[in-house]
Amino acid sequence: MIRVVVDSIRVSLLTQNRVVVLRETDSKRYLPIWIGPFEADAIAMAIQGHEPQRPMTHDLLKATIGDLGGSITHIFVNDIQDNTFFARIVIEQQGNTVEVDARPSDAIALAVRTEVPIFVEDHVIDQAGVFFDEDEQAEISEQATGTSEGESEGEVESELNDDSMSIFRNFINTLDLDDPPKGGPEQAS
Repeated sequence: MIRVVVDSIRVSLLTQNRVVVLRETDSKRYLPIWIGPFEADAIAMAIQGHEPQRPMTHDLLKATIGDLGGSITHIFVNDIQDNTFFARIVIEQQGNTVEVDARPSDAIALAVRTEVPIFVEDHVIDQAGVFFDEDEQAEISEQATGTSEGESEGEVESELNDDSMSIFRNFINTLDLDDPPKGGPEQAS
């Protein structure tokens, strides 16, 4: 299994669909997974450290597992079939290990809340992973911070040109828009 982290959550400007982008910790390989808007918000809220006044579904599940004497040890995206991703939540309870089938978005939302590792099976990332080269990665970092080497934040004007959009163009070119995935969110790109 390959360890990954949540790199970002992106929104398609055309369809308003959300994509969670997982990044391999020891590589520049990424795994984009289409997810629903509620799950995207749940992941983003946990990453940003936002505590809702009342428990959301993923907070409730985290509390329930804990109250029943269990703890989540890790989650992993274990399969992809017909452009649909599958995940497992691994729970330790009183010396027993229990694996629970889950949508990747729900598993990731729990993982970021419990601060446990996220893994992806090798065959899944081999099939659906995307590589970005160093130039494209530097452009993403510059766009995210608004600066490049030697520039201060106040001196930079963000410009969108063909070169700075190449990373997104490459991702969009991998999409099969003529034959969208069946079954809604959680589909491969």
